[in-house]
Amino acid sequence: MVEPGRRGRVVALLANYCWVQLDQPGPDDISRLLCTRRTRLGKSGQTICVGDWVQVDGIDWAAGRAAVAAVEPRSLVLDRPPVANLSTVVVVVALAEPALEPLQLTRFLITAERSGARVELVFSKADLLPHAAVEQWLQRAAAWGYQPLAVSTAAGAGLDALRQRLSRPGLAVLCGPSGVGKSSLINALIPDLGLRVAAVSGRLQRGRHTTRHVELFPLATDALLADTPGFNRPVLPQQPAELIACFPELQARLRQTSCQFSDCQHQGEPGCAVGSNWDRQALYSQCLQDLLAQQGRQAGGARVEAAGLKQRGDRLEPRLDPRYRQLSRRGRRQQAAAEFNLPDPED
Repeated sequence: MVEPGRRGRVVALLANYCWVQLDQPGPDDISRLLCTRRTRLGKSGQTICVGDWVQVDGIDWAAGRAAVAAVEPRSLVLDRPPVANLSTVVVVVALAEPALEPLQLTRFLITAERSGARVELVFSKADLLPHAAVEQWLQRAAAWGYQPLAVSTAAGAGLDALRQRLSRPGLAVLCGPSGVGKSSLINALIPDLGLRVAAVSGRLQRGRHTTRHVELFPLATDALLADTPGFNRPVLPQQPAELIACFPELQARLRQTSCQFSDCQHQGEPGCAVGSNWDRQALYSQCLQDLLAQQGRQAGGARVEAAGLKQRGDRLEPRLDPRYRQLSRRGRRQQAAAEFNLPDPED
């Protein structure tokens, strides 16, 4: 039996399919459908993200299948990994195994801040460091403008406090490097899941990728938790002003007093009100330099393109004038077919 449309939320993407959790169950209490995407969505350039609210139609309750017919407007979006309509981004980093890298942590926090959602910071594997070292990291992150939690899935420490924070209605997304224990953390918060986990590489001290796709799991009433694949190099914003907005402690100083120039990059310029006596100043400077270098590469690529050149390996080569380009073998066959009014050889 085929039934008209229903509304639901995309809870997982798998190749060309997505799982949609309906907001109202159907016959026999069916609440989850495996869906394809209507062709018109692709033709109109619409994409589907985990977390999207969608309209599904062509429902076949017996087979548990349907098709996504429309995607509703999104509110907040995390770009990498792509998750829509989130309310909280939980940055998870390990205090040990792998060792915590402040620059990498800062770049993950920048990614979280850019989403516009509430940001939570969680230090995992707290049982692997002395208590004094854990406290030092908590105090340091608090000075950055966060309310961090230290947790240990092995000892069960900090899990109740984290569960309380994430049980508020909304969608919370866990992101962080590979191997920091995101899946283990979700297993501890939702014991019935049994997500696959793996140990950190002993030789390289790098995390192994165990989560291959984004998926949403119910944590409490109206509270969802998203596990995401780990990645180790978050991207930076495109403009310095966007980067500045991603440092809460820097924003706090700017709310108290303003710099002499509106385009100040807070690198010790004359008239800068921020100064250099803040903990992440060197990390901010490194991110700013990386951003400016990124802008330079993009501008250089545009200049090369405008000059009629192309990059091949480590050298530049002239682009072939379109007048001298030869048609491919397939193109020549199609051209001949059109010239003599013959059927297309590819049909």
